[in-house]
Amino acid sequence: MKKFFLIIGLLAGISLAVVAQPRAIGARLGYNLEVSYQHSLGENFLEIDAGAFGFSGVHAAVIYDWIFASPSWTPKGEWDWYAGVGGAGGFGFKNYYHENGGGFGYVGVAGQIGLSYTFWFPLQLSID
Repeated sequence: MKKFFLIIGLLAGISLAVVAQPRAIGARLGYNLEVSYQHSLGENFLEIDAGAFGFSGVHAAVIYDWIFASPSWTPKGEWDWYAGVGGAGGFGFKNYYHENGGGFGYVGVAGQIGLSYTFWFPLQLSID
């Protein structure tokens, strides 16, 4: 139990230190497991994502996002609409479309459109 409270305390301390920084880290959970890093570049931001898709490969993407609207829907916190474009690449360990199951790689263009909400405490939720 002491370890649990120590971990919670460390996470809270790190969160408070991050509030003053122009960057953020995050995770996406689901069939794809992904780690995300965002760095503010003035009004816009750069996002770097790396992860594994279905435990059968790895991928990475770098996307430059433009914030094009910040509606004031709530008295606390901040909403942002954003869109961006960048590049992506990855490697799959198993090719489900080929009989012998060999791996495959890809390189391509990545894009995203999203909505995020930044709370008045150090937490941001987004869907893109």
